[in-house]
Amino acid sequence: MAEARVPFLVVNPKNYLYGESSLELAKAADKVAEDTGIQIYFTCPLVDVRLIKENTKHLTICAQSMDSLTPGRGMAKILPEALKEAGVEATFINHAENPKTLSELYKTIRRCKELGIIAIACADSTTEAKAVAIMDPDIIIAEPTDLIGTGQIADDSYMVETVKQMLEVNPNVQPMIASGVSTAEDCYKIVKAGSDGTGCTSGILNAPSPALRVREMAEAIIKAYNERTGK
Repeated sequence: MAEARVPFLVVNPKNYLYGESSLELAKAADKVAEDTGIQIYFTCPLVDVRLIKENTKHLTICAQSMDSLTPGRGMAKILPEALKEAGVEATFINHAENPKTLSELYKTIRRCKELGIIAIACADSTTEAKAVAIMDPDIIIAEPTDLIGTGQIADDSYMVETVKQMLEVNPNVQPMIASGVSTAEDCYKIVKAGSDGTGCTSGILNAPSPALRVREMAEAIIKAYNERTGK
């Protein structure tokens, strides 16, 4: 069973990278995870899961999505058991680019628990984050949808209040604030404000050296988390 640890970094190339380009970044992130000890969730196209799993040792391989079906009928749906067997240890659910109905979100989180897959559920507001917290995923990404890809992070009051209200509903969930993250400084501010981790897509892929940006972000997250918790 995969374990969700803190602090963490999500390296999320979405479908901008695939095949060898995805593997190249995964190997760089794997080295960062080894050197720093931080948990790094690495997403990739589903067809690349096994390639990346077999060529890295320290990453938590994360699917971009998953469905709630069981083996059998369900043409074109994403089967949880198939993901698990391919090496997936975590999955995004309900991302703004692939939202689910409330009932399907709940059923998919339950399937994650059955198989020991870390459930990373997305919410686009404080209100939705509180509702999702009741469903008991491992991590909740509370990111205002209109900030995704803008290079502008949420203000401090949103971050502090969202984390506070999420944990009031479910103290066991790991809160994550994201959207608009582009620099190590953004990561530091977000984790210092109460998030257990953060991550991004364009902030890494558009950097002069994506591998270096992953390292900088990981180190910033660890620094902020240790300062916040006194560890």
